[in-house]
Amino acid sequence: MTHIVRRVDDLVYATPAEFTGRCAGYTGDAVVDEAKGAVQMGFRIARVEVGGHVATHLHSFEESIYVIAGSLTLDTPEGSYLLGAGDYGLIPVGMTHALRNTAAETVDFAEMRAPLPRERFGFDTQFPATPIAAGEPQPIDVRDPRNRYFGNIAPESMDPTRQTQDRLAVSASMRTALLLYSGITVKMMIDSDQGADLSTMFMVQYEPDGLAGAHDHPLEEAYLVLEGEVEASFDGATHRLAPGDIAWAGVGCVHSFRNVGKGIVRWLETQAPQPPPRHSYRFARDWSYLENALAAEARHQHP
Repeated sequence: MTHIVRRVDDLVYATPAEFTGRCAGYTGDAVVDEAKGAVQMGFRIARVEVGGHVATHLHSFEESIYVIAGSLTLDTPEGSYLLGAGDYGLIPVGMTHALRNTAAETVDFAEMRAPLPRERFGFDTQFPATPIAAGEPQPIDVRDPRNRYFGNIAPESMDPTRQTQDRLAVSASMRTALLLYSGITVKMMIDSDQGADLSTMFMVQYEPDGLAGAHDHPLEEAYLVLEGEVEASFDGATHRLAPGDIAWAGVGCVHSFRNVGKGIVRWLETQAPQPPPRHSYRFARDWSYLENALAAEARHQHP
């Protein structure tokens, strides 16, 4: 399978197999996993009901989380943290952690995992006998230079006109910098700068009429649409994606995007493995140009 498209209304929430008997009120839909053809990443939309929890555990993969709505308490050896909507975090390989919902509403969040969790190895998740200490959860302070794993991103974070020094002060690193090209804005969230080794997570925004031409990558990508409507093509199959919809493109899947709404399009994107220093994009237009140029050269030499 070269790609996956799942509609928000078609998501089916169930307790993940590896957490059966080790959680309460924790469910999710494994949109991207080994069974669906992925080889580099897992991507799950999850939720924890009010009062729910997930037992102390650790993984042999790197995990990134992004809170869509509600508040999630994450217990780690370094303390307990309260992640609200727009907060994100990195859980490195082997870090012991637990999840709780101590708020008054259900929390929905995205979980990105790399390398791919393997069913035959218990989904690469283990459970220590001693529970991690559950402290008083502290809100994420992105200005604290001791903050190593967490951040926050909001719609205004994607506005090029609001990147002044006073606003950039609400982040502890140069990950605040925006990349802008052809009506597209990109802001990195989790990458090697924040300690990730195996994956990336970032926010993408398309202005009206913004588009990205046909291309592919030597890596897998997942997309969670948060705002607007986008026309996405995966190996010639065209889909119109709206908020809450999820898509995935495998290695070599030729894909393109076009904003077909009247406002902006914004989505959360993840990649695994991390892009190489060069040639992370293979644009069809470039190689079509070369093919035509070589054909013209051949005709000139052999009329």
